[in-house]
Amino acid sequence: MTDAKNVQYWQSLRFHDADRMIAFLEAIGFTEHALYRGEDPATVVHAEYVWEGGGGLMFGTAGDDPGELAGHGACYLVTLDPDAIFERAVGAGATVLRPMVDQDYGGRGGTVRDPEGNQWSFGDYQPG
Repeated sequence: MTDAKNVQYWQSLRFHDADRMIAFLEAIGFTEHALYRGEDPATVVHAEYVWEGGGGLMFGTAGDDPGELAGHGACYLVTLDPDAIFERAVGAGATVLRPMVDQDYGGRGGTVRDPEGNQWSFGDYQPG
């Protein structure tokens, strides 16, 4: 059996403009854990940004390979103050897809699209 304290969820995405997305991630509360750049400093080979509640996001710059999709992910972040993070995301360039509302199933949440097209939902509902 796995110790629940050691189980974390890590999302993995590719970005066209990793530096713009780093600014977005930091605006909503992620912090840098690791960042490795290629020979071209604009290229992020591998990055790990952590979420204060556990887990995080791994990402890099999308290459020319058509299999390396960028801007097609969806993430849900659990937080005690989803309204504040939602507003910070909008302030960092996100587009509102679903405004913050109280959910019928409990909790409060909303969804935005980041500058690269990924969907981010912020809420205080803890699944599971």
